[in-house]
Amino acid sequence: MHLTALVDSPEHVCCRYRLQAFRPMFERAGHSLSLHPLPRSWWSRRSLPSQIAPADSVIIQRKLLAVSEIDEVRRRTARLLFDFDDAVWMRDSFSGKGFHSRRREGRFAGTIRQCDAIIAGNDYLADEARRVHPGARVAVVPTCIDLTRYTPRITLPEHKDLQLVWIGSASTLQGLDRARTLFETLGATLPGLSLKLICDRSLAFQHIPVVLSKWSDATEADEIASADIGISWIPDDPWSRGKCGLKVLQYMAAGLPVIANPVGVHPRMIDHGVHGFLASTSEEWLEAVRALQKDPGLRLRMGAAARRRVEAEYSLEVGAESWLALLRKLERQAA
Repeated sequence: MHLTALVDSPEHVCCRYRLQAFRPMFERAGHSLSLHPLPRSWWSRRSLPSQIAPADSVIIQRKLLAVSEIDEVRRRTARLLFDFDDAVWMRDSFSGKGFHSRRREGRFAGTIRQCDAIIAGNDYLADEARRVHPGARVAVVPTCIDLTRYTPRITLPEHKDLQLVWIGSASTLQGLDRARTLFETLGATLPGLSLKLICDRSLAFQHIPVVLSKWSDATEADEIASADIGISWIPDDPWSRGKCGLKVLQYMAAGLPVIANPVGVHPRMIDHGVHGFLASTSEEWLEAVRALQKDPGLRLRMGAAARRRVEAEYSLEVGAESWLALLRKLERQAA
């Protein structure tokens, strides 16, 4: 099967993790994959027919096209698929206009109803697709990790200080800023605590030192692994419940214990007390950091358990098999 994917860009994190990473597995199974950046404007998208002409299957990734554009793509391919890892039918947590968007909802519904298969990054997203179109073929394929890029720590650190690490984009850094009071409390209460930000932008805190590590695809895995505890805090809102927890999976792949608030996929990925801790209040965060600060052996044990979970449930091999099973079903259906 020849797959043509219409993506934001081949360098976009969604494309890299949810499509490009699977290309070798697709090819070994006899499929091919080509990636085409989706033009931004309606006018420039007139070239869509020429982009998808050779494909017998088209994957639209995350983008919500107008009804006329979806109709055009639908007419030109035997199979149409939609892959998404965000609650794209609404505005995000930081929009001044609120979550509800009639335009996005309409385009999302129109896309779901035209597709032969939907690939959702988590159950929350899959449930919304099924709600919009109860008869849709929906597969859940979580964002997956190339474990060969991450070398977990297997020895106890020599230093006594403790470093938290957070990785993300400048846009998602707004979520961390919302929890400013929490991190000021941690820094003021726990001596020797610092925060590494792997990002293109930094934040300044009064009570916790911040180390900025400019994000690079080549160095991100090592930068994560050199810290002690991975952290994730996201707003408890409809948009955030659709997030697929990439940063948490990166920490776990690097063999770090994780502390996160129990929102969205966090409780699905992290078993409290096994792979890290789920913490809501400042007191719970303090308790979690203290426990890991005073017991380096606990950090190693939790980090090793976290790595094993990624190997079992979120590796490229696991995700590729879900994709390939879906493609086999579509081929049988067409036979």
